[in-house]
Amino acid sequence: MSTEATLVFLTVVGARFVVPLFIPRYPLPAIVTALVLDGIDQSVFQWFGYDPPGYQGYDKAMDMFYLSVAYLSVLRNWTSRPAFQVARFLFFYRLAGVVLFELLHNRVLLLIFPNTFEYFFIAYEIVRLRWNPARVSMRRWVITAGCIWVFVKLPQEWWIHVAQLDFTDTVAAHPVLIPILAVLAVGAALWIWLWLWPRLPEPAWKLHVAADPLPVEMDTAAERDQWVSRHWRVWSAATLEKVVLIGLLCVIYGQVLPGRRSSDLELFLGIAAFVVANAAISLAVARRAGSVESAAAAFGLRAVVNVGLVVGASWLLNQFGGDLNLAVALFFALLLSLLITLDDRFRPVGQLRLESALVASRP
Repeated sequence: MSTEATLVFLTVVGARFVVPLFIPRYPLPAIVTALVLDGIDQSVFQWFGYDPPGYQGYDKAMDMFYLSVAYLSVLRNWTSRPAFQVARFLFFYRLAGVVLFELLHNRVLLLIFPNTFEYFFIAYEIVRLRWNPARVSMRRWVITAGCIWVFVKLPQEWWIHVAQLDFTDTVAAHPVLIPILAVLAVGAALWIWLWLWPRLPEPAWKLHVAADPLPVEMDTAAERDQWVSRHWRVWSAATLEKVVLIGLLCVIYGQVLPGRRSSDLELFLGIAAFVVANAAISLAVARRAGSVESAAAAFGLRAVVNVGLVVGASWLLNQFGGDLNLAVALFFALLLSLLITLDDRFRPVGQLRLESALVASRP
């Protein structure tokens, strides 16, 4: 690979790691940007004469990274309990499907486990631009997810992963598709203008793109620490969810990282141990020392701790004849540190929001 291609590759991969970090603060524009990057990155590589080996595995790993950040931003931002429940199912359903695809290498699995979560997230954030999502019923959120699943994602997943068709080549081979697509686009625009728009409720607020402010009860590190101290336990459903999310994501990345020496099960169990250890550290910090206010500082401190744990584990394994690829282990330590930092900061906010929504829904 030439120097130019290397720089392009590192730039694109760096962008795919950095752009998702804006999703918690600017959900809609950031996830749309991540979606666009996902769609064009292979073309960018090819423009510079580089076709990455194992692109499908790399692409799915980067997809699940930004979807994981999007799911964690759901914890931070969403005020609709029904929408959150639908989103959680859709996210973990897709996560399980991608893991199965990476292990079994059967493209049909991507059709069975479509990425409905992503477009459902976008639909929610479009509603939130001017309307209150908490006023939308579970039935409507389920219908929304079902329509996205059947009419958007199933055709898209079949086109990309099963038929493996290219849009440009298909249109060139069948020019009649151009007027057909134009008619469909005009029909969709007329349906929105003439049928959907007049039936929309009055806007709840002016157009706003940025995420809503944090609840006043949870907008400082000290308040989060108080909540965590009262409500969290190391052995809990929240810790189990973190183990599943981060463990499976690392298994997906493990398929594309060179030099990994552990099996998928060993990797998952190792990550699970780190997540549980971090849960104990987070709880101890909340109860005694207190968390730092800055997210960047919190990530930096956690990364130092986890890198130290990795170096210690590497030394210990060497004493007993074990073998650990330190570079791969450090990558997982940083990825784990980032996701746990976001989870620890956002989960208390989500629990408070959803608890308030549950109380408000009671007669």
